[in-house]
Amino acid sequence: MKTINWGIIGCGKIANKFATDLATIKNAKLVAVASRSQENANAFATKYNAEKAYNSYSDLAKDANVDAVYIATPHSFHKEHSMLCLKHKKAVLCEKPFAMNREEVEEMIAVAKENNVLLMEALWTYFLPHYKFVLDIFKSKKYGDLKELTADFGFKATYNLESRLIKKEVGGGSLLDIGIYPIFAALSTLGMPNSKEAKATFFETGADSECTMVFNYNNATANLKSTLLEDTKTEAIFTFEKAIVTINTMFHEPTTVTIFKDNKKEIIDFNYTTIGYNFEAEHFNQLLREGKKESDVMTFDFSRNLIKTLDLVRKEINLEY
Repeated sequence: MKTINWGIIGCGKIANKFATDLATIKNAKLVAVASRSQENANAFATKYNAEKAYNSYSDLAKDANVDAVYIATPHSFHKEHSMLCLKHKKAVLCEKPFAMNREEVEEMIAVAKENNVLLMEALWTYFLPHYKFVLDIFKSKKYGDLKELTADFGFKATYNLESRLIKKEVGGGSLLDIGIYPIFAALSTLGMPNSKEAKATFFETGADSECTMVFNYNNATANLKSTLLEDTKTEAIFTFEKAIVTINTMFHEPTTVTIFKDNKKEIIDFNYTTIGYNFEAEHFNQLLREGKKESDVMTFDFSRNLIKTLDLVRKEINLEY
């Protein structure tokens, strides 16, 4: 198998997690990293044994030794940095949300197609074994039709006006950062809703501090919530006709699944040994080896529907970037 040489743009918290798991994958190697600060790039490269450390994103994009780039910069830079790499013929795995709005996502997809290069949104939950397990239950109708989904994601954020989470100009707020996960849970099972309702509260920066949503379907309802004001269970509860399937605390990352049926409870442990980013990275590596330009799991159409839904919710709560 061809070794895939990776570059990482942005050396923050999520980049550290991705690099940690990339080191567990066979035939994959981190060869270059880039930060706005040479000092940060050097420290990150040393920590994860990367050969090159750049203080210029364009220098990394031009590096002939790099096959694929993971974009881990703040939301508002995703389009710019993805397109930079795509134009230099680098395969791009861009952290979620793909971009700030549908228009930006369409631009990214168009540039990927123009340059005949692989592009994928890095929504890692789609590739985690426990989530695939629940999707299989849904698709097979093992416990009948899905009647209701309740999913939340919440934690009490430190109130710092300079924090990426609270700065509106970089896409801060609960919706784009963590609300995307409950919305993903609804779209990956029930699909696009027939109608929706949304309410939000806001920080003084204008970024949303909390967002509650109800998605209505022909025969089902999804109750969704994201908040930066309190710690929540952060679980996804799928109520089927014959059973309740719960993805337990921190449903978006490696966790357990509880099935409650006929007054009996079964907990399924997937025995994860990594943070969980290796699953999406391995999928991406395989796509690259096979010469694919689009994922058959995290498709362009799914990313389009996801950003379209985020745009519609933002419109309803009067959140403009």
